[in-house]
Amino acid sequence: MRQLAERAVETAKVKGASYADCRIIFTETEETTVQNGKVSELNISEDIGFGVRVIVDGAWGFACGPGTDRESIDRIAAEAVSIARASAMLKKDDVRLAPEPVYDETWQTPIVEDPFAVPLEEKLALLFEIDRTLRTDKRIKTATGSLEFLREHQWMATSEGTFIDQLLVRSGAGFSATAVGNDEVQVRSYPNSFRGQYMTLGYELVRGLHLLDNAERVREEAIALLTAPTCPSGQYDTIIDGSQMGLQIHESVGHATELDRVLGMEANYAGMSFATTEKLNNFRYGSDIVNLVCDATVPGGLGTFGWDDDGVRAQRWHLVRNGQFVGYQFNRELAHKINAERAVSSNRADGWNNIPIVRNGNISLMPGKWKLEDLMADTEGGIYMETNRSWSIDQWRLNFQFGVEAAWEIKGGRKGQLLKNANYQGITPEFWKSCDAICNDEHWVLWGVNNCGKGQPGQRAEMSHGAAPTRFRKMTVGVGN
Repeated sequence: MRQLAERAVETAKVKGASYADCRIIFTETEETTVQNGKVSELNISEDIGFGVRVIVDGAWGFACGPGTDRESIDRIAAEAVSIARASAMLKKDDVRLAPEPVYDETWQTPIVEDPFAVPLEEKLALLFEIDRTLRTDKRIKTATGSLEFLREHQWMATSEGTFIDQLLVRSGAGFSATAVGNDEVQVRSYPNSFRGQYMTLGYELVRGLHLLDNAERVREEAIALLTAPTCPSGQYDTIIDGSQMGLQIHESVGHATELDRVLGMEANYAGMSFATTEKLNNFRYGSDIVNLVCDATVPGGLGTFGWDDDGVRAQRWHLVRNGQFVGYQFNRELAHKINAERAVSSNRADGWNNIPIVRNGNISLMPGKWKLEDLMADTEGGIYMETNRSWSIDQWRLNFQFGVEAAWEIKGGRKGQLLKNANYQGITPEFWKSCDAICNDEHWVLWGVNNCGKGQPGQRAEMSHGAAPTRFRKMTVGVGN
């Protein structure tokens, strides 16, 4: 694979490229879903291909193809050069790449148990047992459980002399129960909504989630929501659980700090960002206790790797420090836009057939000092919200509304009555400024997002967001009349 990747780079250089890189990617996937007592999905697949990215006359060119034969390598590399040469006729400015050291190294996801070595029969037995437990009550009309595993082997060579060999492994598991009755449809999920929890771990993730142990509780909560009172509307002190905080971070911090979005490169597809460049180091994003860190080195993160697709070594850096806006996510091409000496590890592509773009990384809200029970006791009256159900945010990443699967009233410092159809809304800087308490690292979890969409043509990326239950004062809850 090294010889093939380097052959593509050399071919591109001979054809006139001032810079070239080639990524060869071999992917194995296994996806299994059981729904209402039947296997509804069973996908076991392999895929291999490569992409060649070049700069010619100051413009990008990219081409890709399946397989790895030498004839295809030569043809695709030449095609990338031709595309770049044509693109240069319409360029506004020359592409400028920030410097990065040359590497010749390997990296792989640390795992304990290979998920592909676990017998399929064992995996199906687990899903069927969860399914039976969820559907012991007829009010559960849909029970869905899934397991997903991915192994991705990447080889990258660049004209600067870098060669990187990476092996990434990702596992995911979860289930949900949909209850129907009393003119209501209610869903409870575990350990998170939208197919559960995902991490760069082996099968140890599945064993550690204790899926079956939580099936009965999830079933009973889904049923209880059918007759629970509706969450009230008004201004309430609100504690948001870690899983919902993960999506809040993703939408109101992650996408808002992607520099390509800030510069208008996403405007026609998914909007821009209020976090414009004059605000860098000159804007209060949140309260003093808000520290938001992007970390491509954190163990278990879906955005954890050795090097990104620019060949930039994985890094950790602050986006918000003590409430102040101090950092962006950006690649080698955009570093000069904010006078950065080098890039941060934020450039990634969806497989071999897409060009790398700036992507959300593992962005986390750093833990505070509170135990959850103490934070509840410190909250005289309010709402506790758990597990995302819906979300919406405007094109500037400012105005948002999130709905959750379940909520509970906080009364007299204790978790009280279950509430249904809860949601909250806000404006990003005001929301983060209202943060006054964060639970400690005992409650902090790295929550995986496995389906983030961006770009034209559209690309999917995966990342994680670490968070613990967090309190926000006087949140707008519910929908006003």
